[in-house]
Formats: sequence, structure tokens, C-alpha cells
Amino acid sequence: MGAVGRWVLFLDGVAQPDRALVGGKAWGIDVMRHAGLPVPPAFVVTTEACRAYLAEGALPGGLLDELHAGIAMLEAETGRRFGASGRPLLLAVRSGAAVSMPGMLDTVLNLGIDEEIETALAAESGDAAFARDTHRRFHEMYARIVLKAAIDGLAPDGSVEEWRAAVVAAGAAGRVPEAPADQLLGAVRAVFDSWNGRRAKRYRRHHGLPDDAGTAVTVQAMVFGNLGENSGTGVLFSRNPLTGAPAPYGEYLARAQGEDVVSGQRTPQGLDALASSLPEAHAALIDAAHRLEALNRDVQDIEFSVQEGALYLLQTRTAARSPAAAVCVAVDLVNEGTISTDEALARVSAAQVRLLLMPRLDDGAGENASLLAEGEGASPGVGIGKVVLDADAAEARGTSGEDVVLVRPTTSPDDVHGMVAARAVVTATGGATSHAAVVSRSLGVPCVVGCGAGVGDALAGREVTVDGKAGEVFDGALPVSAPAETDDPQLCQIADWARAAAPLAVYRADEAAQNDALELDRLPGGEDPERLPELLQGVSGASGGALASDAGVAAAVAAGLDFIVVRHALPALLAACAAARAETVA
Repeated sequence: MGAVGRWVLFLDGVAQPDRALVGGKAWGIDVMRHAGLPVPPAFVVTTEACRAYLAEGALPGGLLDELHAGIAMLEAETGRRFGASGRPLLLAVRSGAAVSMPGMLDTVLNLGIDEEIETALAAESGDAAFARDTHRRFHEMYARIVLKAAIDGLAPDGSVEEWRAAVVAAGAAGRVPEAPADQLLGAVRAVFDSWNGRRAKRYRRHHGLPDDAGTAVTVQAMVFGNLGENSGTGVLFSRNPLTGAPAPYGEYLARAQGEDVVSGQRTPQGLDALASSLPEAHAALIDAAHRLEALNRDVQDIEFSVQEGALYLLQTRTAARSPAAAVCVAVDLVNEGTISTDEALARVSAAQVRLLLMPRLDDGAGENASLLAEGEGASPGVGIGKVVLDADAAEARGTSGEDVVLVRPTTSPDDVHGMVAARAVVTATGGATSHAAVVSRSLGVPCVVGCGAGVGDALAGREVTVDGKAGEVFDGALPVSAPAETDDPQLCQIADWARAAAPLAVYRADEAAQNDALELDRLPGGEDPERLPELLQGVSGASGGALASDAGVAAAVAAGLDFIVVRHALPALLAACAAARAETVA
């Protein structure tokens, strides 16, 4: 990793950086460059700079000069010039927290373009439509992300002056700068500011992530998936993130850029489309996926672009996965000799297993039911509730105790608070790697995407049952039943490892009775984890009450209990193992 200064580091792949300092996105780029994979050059503005900015309310001293130095290194490696009309260099400016927060922070692509550079791109590529598309994309994204304009899109055939007028009319906080250097500063500030945005704060609160870590900013040379028919973009998972099946899984969209896939505004094709149109790029992508999974010892989520037939990898990170996939992958990686059983237990949470043990559709329940909508199953599980069409309504009604299903044309980071409160999410457009799909999987919320235009109007106000595995939405509340944790061989395997590692014994309530167990259900305050330290004094075992939660199990571990009795054993075993790991770290 090449040092530029205090705030900026060049990602040359020479020395492994500190992930907490450079963020997950930059860390992944550096890993890929070290492995010799095809990655556009990049530098990173560190999380330390973000913390200084948030504390001082201004970019820290010296950062401007270091940004210029980072740009100079990109220019030297690409042979292009930032802000110049001869062989112009455009940039992708992306957020990158140390812990992945998919879709929560801000990104600006195609930065560094103006009318003169658009003309130069048209001349160099021989494709004026590509140059105009690239300019429009930048103008839209900068206006929306940096200037906070309430704008959905700009007319592809509009003039720059018409774009500027539309941005002002949409309530933008200023104008899109013409000078590329000013564009870069505005984008860096916007990424830093997004750390304290409402959606990011709510995501961190939901996942128990710290608020003081800050985000890095990765600045990377652009490659263009929207340049001609032999270009495109996509997302590849080294294993299926829905089921855990050990085969690459992903989507591809020709003549497009990454935001087209992630936003869900366009529905992509499967990877077979890339294999048939550009077989060499497809083969290189699959090879890279295998190499990156082996290097990182976990399933990878890889964003890529193809520019005129050449493959470029833009980022790699540990993949968000459904609860079923988390269990399957953990067991498979142990059996393959990649990770230890202790690592497997750390990769499957009690919350994920509880989701797996939640009710699912009874066999045959959908056969005679009225099918209202059908799309692609993007996050398994069953959710039942009344359909609402905006995130604020989902949050208000969901937090008041009502079961709701959020239906949107597509979701964006501004919808996350509603997704958290919903029993299921349904979208009109998008695929299995769209924002709705990725975030729903990370939240453990059933999700169906790509149900077609008008699905919201068709479902509004109705009670529906959403099957996130089958990709179906049924009328009314269908019968469901809860699976048994002993029915799944992989859950049984995880349970065997957890029993050997847990600091106390865990029994199911339907097993042999433990006559000496303290029955928390019969004690005032027994449902409150904070009361357990006093209630558990001097006892060897307990049952019920707050032991249904991770915090309650952690209190039992801290109290030195020999055993606990709960409804489902495996979630409690995993919570006990997590509590023991936390005590070891402390």
C-alpha cells in the first residue's frame, strides 16, 4: 500500500492495509490487486479523515493536497488526465465502512466530466451516445447524492442547461460544479456526511454496529460497462447467497453501469447471458471468484464491469446471505477443510437460526390459494401482513404492532427503515442482486423482486402471504407451520459443534424435565435480561423467561449456570458460544 500522506493511501496491493482504517471496499481492492487480478487503480481517503471531518465540520488540513497526489498516481497508472479533454480520466467515488453496510452509504460515478470532456469521450470512443449517457448519469447522481435534489432522472436527449434547470427545480442545494476538482471535493464530503444519514444510523442500530467508526472514501478510475454491446456490468456471488449451494451465482446487464443492477431499476439477466456473449470474460470472472473465495475463506460478493470485452473487478466483500445459506456454507466450509468448527459457529448467529425455525407455508397451502403476484424469490421465508406502499407507513404501522408488507417499485437506501419494520418486501423491478434483495437477506426479511409494473396498485391494502423462496405473493393469510430444529441434518451438525463448545448445557423444553431448574416464567421480572443477574444467584439451572433472547443466555453464562431449558436449543447454544467468545475478548 503506497503512502500519500496522513489522510490518503494508494492501494497498490504491496502491503495489507488496516481494514478499520481503509474500510472494507478499499481492503478488498488491495487484496485483489495483490493477487494480480484485473482491478482499476484506486486510492482511499481513510476513516480517520472521516472522523476528523465529522468532528471539525470541515475537511481536515492537508487533505486537498493529498487528494491531488492520489489523482496524480491514478493518472500515472492509467495514462489519462483528470479534468483534461485529451484522454480524460473519470472517477468512481464510493463509500466503504470497515463493516459492510450494503446500500446504506453514498456513491458517485463518472465524476470528472463536463461538456468539453463529453466531446472528448465521444471522439475517443466513436460513440456520442455513450458519452452523453455517461454525462447524464453523472449529473443525475451528483444532483441526487451531493445536492440532495429530489430527482428521479434527467432527459437523455436534454441539453446540459436543461439538466441544470431540472436540478434547480428539484430543490437542489446548489448547482452541479463544472470544475472536476470541485466535483471531487463535493463527492468526498457527501460520502462522509452519509455516515450520519438517517438510513445509515438505523441500519447500524438494527445490527448493533458502532456509530464512531466512520467511513472511508475509495476513489477509483472508471471503467465503462455502458460502452457498446461488448460492455456491461454485474454482480457475482462465489456461492448461492439464497441456498448456500456451492456454485457461482449472479446477474449481468449488458451496456449498463453498476447502479443499474444495484438500484433494481432494470432487471438483469443471469450469468448465462455473459457466458454466451463474452465467454472469455465469463471464464475469467469464474476463475477470479474461486481465487477470491480461497483467499478470503468465505463466500464473496463481487461487483464487476466488462469494458469492450475486458473484465474488471471493482470490489469484493464477504457476501450477505440468507439464514439457510449461512448454515449451509458454514457446514460446507468445515467439511472442505477451509475453516474450523469454532469459525463456523461464529458465522452462524442465533438470530439466523431463529429465522429458520419460524413458520413456513404448510405443504400444499399455495395450491388452491389465489396467486396475486409472482417474481423472483430473493430472500427466503414467509411474511404475512397488510400491504403498504411507502417506507414511512411501514415503519409507523409496523412499530405499532401491525404486520405489514412493504411493496415498492424498487427500494433504495431511503426505504431501509420501512424494510426493517416489514414482515416482507415486494418490488416491481430488480433482480436477486438488487438493493431490495441484498438488504432483505441481511435483515432476514422475506423478499420477492421483479413482480412487474403496477404490482403496488394491485396489492395496496390487501392482506397477503409472501413466500420469499418461491417468489410468490398470495391473497390472504395462508396456513403455516414451524419446522423442528432436529429435522435438518445441517442444523444438527451445527448443534453438535455448539454443544461441544458451549459453556453450559442447553435442553429443549420437550426433553427430559430438569426438576431443579428455576422457572423464570413464574418470577416477576423473569422476562427481563437485566434482572437475571440477581434472579440467577445461587442456582444451577433455569428455564423460560428471558432465556429466549441472546441477552438472557449471556446473563446465564455470566452467572455460571450449569444448564438452561428453552423451547429451541440451537439458538441458545449459539448465543452461549457467542457470549463465551465475548468474555474471552473482554
